Amino acid sequence: MAIKVGDKLPEATFKIMSAEGPKDTTTAELFGGKKVAVFAVPGAFTPACSKTHLPGFVANDMALKNKGLAAVYCTAVNDIFVMDAWGKSAGADGKVTMIADGSADFAKKCGLEFDLTARGMGVRSKRYSMIVDNGVVSVINVEEQPVVEKSSAETLLACKF
Repeated sequence: MAIKVGDKLPEATFKIMSAEGPKDTTTAELFGGKKVAVFAVPGAFTPACSKTHLPGFVANDMALKNKGLAAVYCTAVNDIFVMDAWGKSAGADGKVTMIADGSADFAKKCGLEFDLTARGMGVRSKRYSMIVDNGVVSVINVEEQPVVEKSSAETLLACKF
């Protein structure tokens, strides 16, 4: 069953890129004690993710933070080196923190995974955006089609949180 408004995020470990290199970080460290936006994409460097989804959050990071968010996170089922390179190529540094869910553990625990094995891509995350307040989902927008509409930065900005 997919995570929904009012649910606490499951415990998971992500990789982020630090000045010293890849570093483990947990759900509690990323989401505890603050209100944040997190959005997921099926894959770094893929067309809709690179042309629309990530650029929308990069362009709107200050508008989201001006609504009281402490951070904006992007997650995908990719390794941290790919996520870091993608973030740099998109101008996300200092705006969107790239968090790698390399084995889809978080996506699976949230019930937001889907299987693209037949297309050679393995298990991936569904495309979504969320507002998370102290580890609890207060807004969630999951795409059911391969588009960026409900999960866009602009749609999230229009939500009350």
